[in-house]
Amino acid sequence: MMKQQLQVLFSLSLLFILLSHCSRISAQGPAASPNAGPVADAPAPAPPGPTNVTKILEKSGNFNLLIRLMKTTQVDTQLYSQLNDSYSKLTILAPTDAAFSKLKPGSLNSLSESQKDQLLQFHFIPDFLTISNFQTLSNPVRTQAGDQFEFPLNITTTGNSVNITTGLVNTSISGTVYSDNQLAVYQIDSVLQPYGIFAPKPLPPSPAPAPEKAKNKKKASDDSPVAAAKSAAGSVRCDISRNGLFSIIIAVVFAAVLFL
Repeated sequence: MMKQQLQVLFSLSLLFILLSHCSRISAQGPAASPNAGPVADAPAPAPPGPTNVTKILEKSGNFNLLIRLMKTTQVDTQLYSQLNDSYSKLTILAPTDAAFSKLKPGSLNSLSESQKDQLLQFHFIPDFLTISNFQTLSNPVRTQAGDQFEFPLNITTTGNSVNITTGLVNTSISGTVYSDNQLAVYQIDSVLQPYGIFAPKPLPPSPAPAPEKAKNKKKASDDSPVAAAKSAAGSVRCDISRNGLFSIIIAVVFAAVLFL
């Protein structure tokens, strides 16, 4: 009986030792690999950079000619810098490759670098516009090309359709490429051709200068009645003066003769 009790006690002691050892191993966790370095925190994600217009257009895959024109004129760099300003907003009317193919052969290559830049700026509206915002615009719409006489852009809406005309080209928005709270890019199927590049108009005549204020009236001319009267009066006085002097001289001479 005593022997059985000792065996049970020994078994319980051995089980207690094994359980204690397993608990220590679990608390320590898995052993680190001998070649592993210290565990570093995962790096924080980098903040998003400015919106890259050419990347957006490249992703669409339908604007290769527009991208090429942007890069050769360095307008892509201008837009990148412009959109880096959080207060800057922009809407781009982006012609597709098919739109550029509608131009007369060689017309784009015949443009100067300055004209190519103006052509691109004509497609940029310095504001963020949703489709519904186009209804609120006043014509002519201001673009980054500047002068609205040489670069007129008129936009009208019918329901959700946005129609665009330059006087030389009529087109409409055929799709939304990209939109956030700063930049909107819309697809159009014709290049917007402004008068200032493709059909220059004579500048409007300058306004006539305002008439000068009337100067002080000149003195009456010699042949005016007043001037004639004054001249006659002066002549009479002159004649009287001469006659009087002559009479005095005669009297003096006559008196001298008498006294001699």
